[in-house]
Amino acid sequence: MAKTIAYMVTWTTYGTWLQGDKRKYVKDGRTLPANEPLANANKEALANEPVRFNRQHRKIVEDAIRQKAIQFGQEIYALAVRYNHLHLVVSYIPIPIDSVVQHYKAAGLIALRKVGIHGKVWTKGFNTRYCFDQQTLQQKIDYVSKNPKNT
Repeated sequence: MAKTIAYMVTWTTYGTWLQGDKRKYVKDGRTLPANEPLANANKEALANEPVRFNRQHRKIVEDAIRQKAIQFGQEIYALAVRYNHLHLVVSYIPIPIDSVVQHYKAAGLIALRKVGIHGKVWTKGFNTRYCFDQQTLQQKIDYVSKNPKNT
């Protein structure tokens, strides 16, 4: 079995990229096509307004994640915090990736609370892409690095 050398993880802000979304969506590691009735049902079920970050919020989340990575001793190869999601490419460390992501989400949330953001901020879960070789890692870094700044 190939050894994991890095991960690309993606998660969204609350209510902004629902299952069924016209942009496609990921469930159980599979990318699925748009499903308007499902998207509408999920939109109706939202308990709060969708969360969209401004520039200040994005910088706060980025700084919090970078600080947490230092605590973990985890290298960040690429990080793109956008108004409704983020992509993070990080080195492998011997801690389960779901635990690592929960710590990153919590760090962002705590930092946002300090500037008055309340309520649910992140969607449940995240998507993981595993990197087993340098070529795949470089592809993920390039994808995140080229992610448009205004999204």
